Amino acid sequence: MTQRPAFSLPQQPGATHCFHAMVKPVGSACNLNCTYCYYLSKADLLHQPRLPRMSDDTLEEHIRQYIEAQNGDEVVFSWQGGEPTLLGLDFFRRVVELQDRHRRPFQRIENDLQTNGTLLDDEWVDFLKEHRFLVGLSIDGPADLHDRHRITRGGQPTHAKVMDAMQRLRARGVPFNALCVVNRDNARKPREVYRFLADEVRPGVIQFIPCVEPADFRQAAPANWRAEDLPIVNSPRARLGSPDSIVTDWSVDPADWGTFLCETWDAWIKRDYGRVHVDHFESAIAQSLGLPAQKCTTAEFCGKALAIEHNGDAYCCDHFVYDEFRLGNIHDTHWGEMAYSERQQRFGYAKRDTLPAYCRECPHLDLCWGECPKNRFVRTPGGEPGLNYLCPGLKRFFAHVRRDMPGIIRRIRQDQRRTT
Repeated sequence: MTQRPAFSLPQQPGATHCFHAMVKPVGSACNLNCTYCYYLSKADLLHQPRLPRMSDDTLEEHIRQYIEAQNGDEVVFSWQGGEPTLLGLDFFRRVVELQDRHRRPFQRIENDLQTNGTLLDDEWVDFLKEHRFLVGLSIDGPADLHDRHRITRGGQPTHAKVMDAMQRLRARGVPFNALCVVNRDNARKPREVYRFLADEVRPGVIQFIPCVEPADFRQAAPANWRAEDLPIVNSPRARLGSPDSIVTDWSVDPADWGTFLCETWDAWIKRDYGRVHVDHFESAIAQSLGLPAQKCTTAEFCGKALAIEHNGDAYCCDHFVYDEFRLGNIHDTHWGEMAYSERQQRFGYAKRDTLPAYCRECPHLDLCWGECPKNRFVRTPGGEPGLNYLCPGLKRFFAHVRRDMPGIIRRIRQDQRRTT
């Protein structure tokens, strides 16, 4: 019998050790063929089998080690893909069985499932309700915008099926968030997208995810670009639409991203503040008040959000699933050793330590911290590498936030007075 990797948490009285991992139990396999998907290409890059599936042994090792490596009151499992529901309900019944077997008496286990929603039927929804799963439902706005990119392998639209899944989840009281990928098309319809999500989908949280992929993302890992090949910010190559643009033609343009955030922010502040939860906006407010970031992309450091593939391979982040960022395999090395390793710490601190002077001198540094390192593939006006592709749009948005903060602070104080 194969020896299982052992691990002991560092003996630091009072210290809480925790991290988060996106689990890819079916690898990159998916029943859809979304044009902008950053993960479908992993099938070739990682030499995955046609229908990858996490084995029972690997599943149990992941659950056992993941729980052992954390001593907080709550341990959160996130199931992603590809499309994790391809594995069927029996797989997830086994998940909750193993979680109950291995959890410590004081720990609460939570699960979230990121899905395109097209396979969710009543049986699925009943299971999710029974076991308190939080669902992340991918939806990019109204049908005409959603169906431009989120299509089946046969080229058929999916919006109607997603809305059916949403209705089933709501009818049974299953909590769900909306995951909206902001791409070249829906970025130009910010109010239409936002009102649809806020008024018709009505999720617990709206998560706006900027679609940004370098043209060579299928082969080249982030942070391994040659500085001399990177375009200067705001130059034609650093924008969407140029024949030699550094990004794919489905990516969002930096200016459009800024407009999208500012216009949806204005709609949110005017009608929905305190009623509709938008992660981008609430994190910006929290950080403006000196509180911690609620998103890894705008935090000073990263490195506590890792990824694990179907075969047990662990990576620094689910946007860094490339050989250069592989930490090891849970059948050889315990999850805890990889998650708390010096190598992973260097990865996390590099988010701050590799910022160009242009960022360090920016008045919005405390709200941005260079956003996600995977998007830092343009050069500053002075030619220094490591600037975020979205920088012009981000600067516009954060200036917008700061403009409105005095009024927001007044609202917060009024609410506090009402409750005391």
